[in-house]
Amino acid sequence: MRLNTQNLPPSERSIVLVGLMGAGKTAIGKRLAAQLGLPFFDADHEIERAAGITIAEIFAKHGEAHFRAGEKRVIQRLLADGRIVLATGGGAFMDPETRATVRQRAISVWLRCPLHILMQRVHGRTHRPLLNAGDPAQILQRLSHERSPFYAQADIIVTGSEDPPHVTTSNVITALNNYIAPRRVSVQLSQSHYDVVIGSQLLARAGALIAPVLPQPRCVIVTDTTVAALHLAALQNSLTETGVSHDSIIVPPGEASKSLHAWADVVDQLLVRKVDRHTTIIALGGGVVGDLAGFAAAATLRGLPFIQIPTTLLAQVDSSVGGKTGINSPHGKNLIGAFHQPIMVLADTSILATLPPRERRSGYAEIVKAGLIADAAFYEWCESHVPAMLDEDSHALAEAVERAVRFKAQVVGDDERETKPNNGRALLNLGHTFAHALEAETGYGPGLLHGEAVAAGLVLATHLSAALGHCPQEDTSRIAAHLRSAGLPTQIAGLPAAHLLAHMKQDKKMLGGRLHFVLTRGIGQAFTSSEVPEEAVRATLLANGAL
Repeated sequence: MRLNTQNLPPSERSIVLVGLMGAGKTAIGKRLAAQLGLPFFDADHEIERAAGITIAEIFAKHGEAHFRAGEKRVIQRLLADGRIVLATGGGAFMDPETRATVRQRAISVWLRCPLHILMQRVHGRTHRPLLNAGDPAQILQRLSHERSPFYAQADIIVTGSEDPPHVTTSNVITALNNYIAPRRVSVQLSQSHYDVVIGSQLLARAGALIAPVLPQPRCVIVTDTTVAALHLAALQNSLTETGVSHDSIIVPPGEASKSLHAWADVVDQLLVRKVDRHTTIIALGGGVVGDLAGFAAAATLRGLPFIQIPTTLLAQVDSSVGGKTGINSPHGKNLIGAFHQPIMVLADTSILATLPPRERRSGYAEIVKAGLIADAAFYEWCESHVPAMLDEDSHALAEAVERAVRFKAQVVGDDERETKPNNGRALLNLGHTFAHALEAETGYGPGLLHGEAVAAGLVLATHLSAALGHCPQEDTSRIAAHLRSAGLPTQIAGLPAAHLLAHMKQDKKMLGGRLHFVLTRGIGQAFTSSEVPEEAVRATLLANGAL
């Protein structure tokens, strides 16, 4: 019986050792299997057994291409029938289908070893066909240069040395015990799909994670000066390690970069770098960078692939997922843009430790929003776990991000371009009609962050819902108390109600000249409505601090 291991936890997956000849894959693999109580297989031995001749004879008689095809079939067969430890040949991991099979069914471990040690171990071995074609040292060095970027895509890297095999085996077991597989949420769209990968310390492994989805190994990173100082080098190093060439475009931080001028400059810089339609744009930053880079990717050469690496909590749970990209206009926020879906989103929760506390709190508003829209149980979970999340409990934070992203992925998959006349993707705008008006009135400046505006907007939307008789009155005070406990604003600070209403009438969610709101019938029961009297909106604004 074939075992589907794609979604198995690490403790139930096979272990595949990769690396150059002489790295000790067989010696380590046998010891590892014995200690874990698992069957051990050596792919080369299985190939020879199936063919009835040695690998050297297969090379001589049929050539390397024939051998590689058989190697691929053997590895697929071995990994299909239960948990094992498998030592692969040095070239096996070069094949993209084999790497995909290993990613799906196993944890891969690269036994990385210095060349001088490898030379000592393979010296005098005449059964290695690839070493018999010239100077072994030169061939091994060339193979290392060619293959290391692919080995670097392994889940775990263990650096070998001249230590005896039992020491390296112990190091592998320690690495396996410490390994935490990233969480994955699949966003299923009508014509495509992509993964949101969530976990800690992912930026250092970004190259390994994104290389499998790149159309070609070339990227241009778009980031801002603040994020570049903190995280750009780590991303560049990870791309270099996996053989992905890269350039960088650095823009000023802040909402001012979401302008026509800044967007045109990014597009111009992309064209100067002679990008082609297979060059991937990587947005490394918060929502501003993601929106700007995504819109530049959407427009340049009529569409370039792009990847989101969001560096704020707000961007990880909201703007990086769903394909909305765009820039601001003097007439309002995000009025110029395009739907352009990423090919992957990489959400490294450990990056969030570099954020100021205010930025983390701001992102929390979008997490709460997911529960308020359609998941009352998640909202209650948020109420009990908000201290842990804000105190950077890695497990609680990763779970919150995953649950919020999973909810958004379901909504986006059902209504990719927000075309449903009611409900659908428009539900994600809960609180946003108010929030965008607040941001516009305060000039999109640092005095009011987007998540802070959303927090106040959630309270206002609930208050309006209660005033119209849709939800219990106590929902407003409950939600306001929860958001205040997270350090988020819940009141309007003396802004003119007339100005806020005017901004709402410029909002892109206006339908048929009427204000369009997301309201609630209770926590987890949001719905869309255009049957909202302007006077009720004005009364809600005045009741919550507007002038």
